[in-house]
Amino acid sequence: MLKEIEIEVPPKFINDNGFIKKEAAFRLKRGKNDIDSFVILRKSIDSRKRKPVYRLRLLIANSKDELPERRKFIFRDCSKAERALIAGAGPAGLFAALRLLELGIKPVIFERGKDVRNRRRDLRDIQQEHIVNPESNYCFGEGGAGAYSDGKLYTRSLKRGDVGRILDLLHQHGAADEILYDAHPHIGSNKLPKIIEAFRDTILKYGGEIHFEKKVTDLIINDGKLNGVIVNDKEEFYGKALILATGHSARDIYYLLGEKKIKMERKPFAVGVRIEHPQQLIDSIQYHSPLRDINLPAASYNLACQADGRGVFSFCMCPGGIIIPASTGKEELVLNGMSVSRRDSPFANSGIVVEVKEEDLKKYREKGVFAGVEFQKDIEKKAFNAANGSQKAPAQRMTDFVERKVSDSLPASSYIPGVFSYDLRDIFPYSLHSRLSGGLRQFSRKMKGYYTAEAQLLAPETRTSSPIRIPREAETLMHPGLEGLFPAGEGAGYAGGIVSAAIDGERCAEKSVQFINNK
Repeated sequence: MLKEIEIEVPPKFINDNGFIKKEAAFRLKRGKNDIDSFVILRKSIDSRKRKPVYRLRLLIANSKDELPERRKFIFRDCSKAERALIAGAGPAGLFAALRLLELGIKPVIFERGKDVRNRRRDLRDIQQEHIVNPESNYCFGEGGAGAYSDGKLYTRSLKRGDVGRILDLLHQHGAADEILYDAHPHIGSNKLPKIIEAFRDTILKYGGEIHFEKKVTDLIINDGKLNGVIVNDKEEFYGKALILATGHSARDIYYLLGEKKIKMERKPFAVGVRIEHPQQLIDSIQYHSPLRDINLPAASYNLACQADGRGVFSFCMCPGGIIIPASTGKEELVLNGMSVSRRDSPFANSGIVVEVKEEDLKKYREKGVFAGVEFQKDIEKKAFNAANGSQKAPAQRMTDFVERKVSDSLPASSYIPGVFSYDLRDIFPYSLHSRLSGGLRQFSRKMKGYYTAEAQLLAPETRTSSPIRIPREAETLMHPGLEGLFPAGEGAGYAGGIVSAAIDGERCAEKSVQFINNK
């Protein structure tokens, strides 16, 4: 008879199946040989005590038991089926395409950037030559912003849809078994491209289309109904539905919708910095030991507080990671973080951001719905100018920033384009940098050792989420003013991260199929 149990395992035994069987047998009051096999359902780390342990939830089986199988996805040949158009080949767009294939509709994807492999040349150019390709960078291209900026799969959006289904699809396309049970699953930017290529192979095999370096530049609208798109200012493609999954950095899409008088609305967002610590320091704080056990991963953290009425919080924490240039325009500087699967960099980085409020946007009121975008752009331009037009990052030791000093020297950094000492208060308005300083002081009390001159702040982290939401009807997920338009993912303001964007893309695919079949 199958039975679920939970056990604790010291890190040094986490890969020892014999030890795990022994602990399971003890928990069940059986002999070790009475347990034929087990499946790990969930694995997490508990570091609240002086000695960290793994917590495992196991499914115990005997020889007569049938273990549950992972679900398998069946895709249909849709080469001659009705078409749904998809703008964007990030997680929302790709998972929407796979769901369409299951439901018998042909996906036709338009991606402004290059395929996931050919993007690498442009990433190298921005890192080493400080050259930004506006159509191919860390944000734009096959796989979207997540492809080369970490591949974290943790989400709190458990009520939005079937998280397990998303993980199973990733697993079926080549992701490691660990993502199915790790409490904080992570693929890594070195492994995610192969999975994205496998997605592409499935889409093409079953009759879908993917058009690279094809940017949606206009919409074909007749009598309040969307009939198709124009790409690269000249090519027309027709379809009964468009899933708009262009990501939160595709600002040109927002301005296009504005020109078309398509309703949008402002939404909350946050901006701030990337903070970088030595990973060994974070490990020692979180694991209560100067040396990390070889079987423990690079430690992470999650911090949040209120500073003078505003939320200040960590965002997209990258243990054993590096900071990257995420600029998408030629006169801007934007930072993000990433890790490879091993998470073996000597640095830990995280976004530390502050909520933006209406008082911050007073000077942008005449911009209407674009006020938040213009606010972001001003900060990015200030940082770019401070760097004399390069992708070098203005930086400041954490203690110097809080104590209002300009740093005489800076610690080593993972940021390849380089850093230079700068007073970051000159980049952010007082309403933000004062609260950022107050938040860091509070974090020093929450996490002893976190506040240190060994850590530095790099600016700016502005693309935490879209400052714009493209509205949609709750039941149909279709835009209330344009029949056939299904806004999806982070760019539409309904997701934050790979898994939540994938879930949202699938939901929009399902609703678009209902719409197409009822036409």
